[in-house]
Amino acid sequence: MTGFKTILATTALVALGSSAIAQDAGYVGIAMPTKSSARWIADGENMVQQFEAAGYEVDLQYAEDDIPNQLAQIENMITKGVDVLVIAAIDGTTLSNALANAAASDIEVVAYDRLIRDSGDVSYYATFDNFKVGVQQATTIVDGLQERFPDDKPWNVELFGGSPDDNNAYFFYDGGMSVLQPMIDSGDIVIQSGQMGMDTVGTLRWDGSVAQARMDNLLSANYTDTTIHGVLSPYDGLSIGILSSLKGVGYGSGDMAMPIVSGQDAEVPSVKSMIAGEQYSTVFKDTRELARVTVGMVEALLNDGEPEINDTTTYDNGVKVVPSYLLEPVAVTAENWESVLLESGYYTADQIE
Repeated sequence: MTGFKTILATTALVALGSSAIAQDAGYVGIAMPTKSSARWIADGENMVQQFEAAGYEVDLQYAEDDIPNQLAQIENMITKGVDVLVIAAIDGTTLSNALANAAASDIEVVAYDRLIRDSGDVSYYATFDNFKVGVQQATTIVDGLQERFPDDKPWNVELFGGSPDDNNAYFFYDGGMSVLQPMIDSGDIVIQSGQMGMDTVGTLRWDGSVAQARMDNLLSANYTDTTIHGVLSPYDGLSIGILSSLKGVGYGSGDMAMPIVSGQDAEVPSVKSMIAGEQYSTVFKDTRELARVTVGMVEALLNDGEPEINDTTTYDNGVKVVPSYLLEPVAVTAENWESVLLESGYYTADQIE
């Protein structure tokens, strides 16, 4: 019995030691915007997996696109004594007071994929090259127009923007317009509705039902006797709503070819839609890599190191230029989705069936 007690005691000490090691690595609070997008679920899961593998304690919270809820979650994490906050903001302009409280408690803040504005208390920013995302979206629109409607110039295109409270939405839109505006100026592309600019085409909270309703209105007001050839959509969740609207008036059936519709995030419904010949393209952002970069930033911050960054000019949040690491997005179509999404292990074939 004495030997058995010794084994138990030793086992308990080992367990306590392992727990202490995990605790010593640090305590990370992760504030995500919503579970309504598969992309944010993947982001959260990837970060938890990588942080825990590195020995960190993690508190992951989703706010379901409710700003007061996210603020309360962040304040609660501060109270619980996290060492670092990783925040994907619902509205990047609403967090200044919460971040001031974090700074007062010596808590570092990493903005995750969405820039936090109007605060000097943001240490670093991990994201993708968001201007390039917009360039890729518009480039695939032009490629698709040339492929599907080579003899129909000028091409009729409508524009959709992301949520005006998300700083990234402006980069996506500006990147897209850097490609499309010269073609609008030359007359190769026509915006029949005349609706341009983020103040007009933005889609609050990236809501697909709002995009679908706006597409319904655009079609009824401008395309009863005219064909629409393309739609610049910045996100798959909007693209699916836009496609529903287009299919509702007959596009994609009979002699009405489906317009070229872009997207972003390579969500499963949109990948399936591309394979079915509906959505034309998406942009893949490997959240595993974004999690890896973020974990690296946190480890450097907590160990008096220098986080890896590759951009010190682009992201001015209104108070400071936030040092950033920008990852490369990848344009995806029906031609390359298998090599990009399956061969990389991001999805399995069963998930796409």
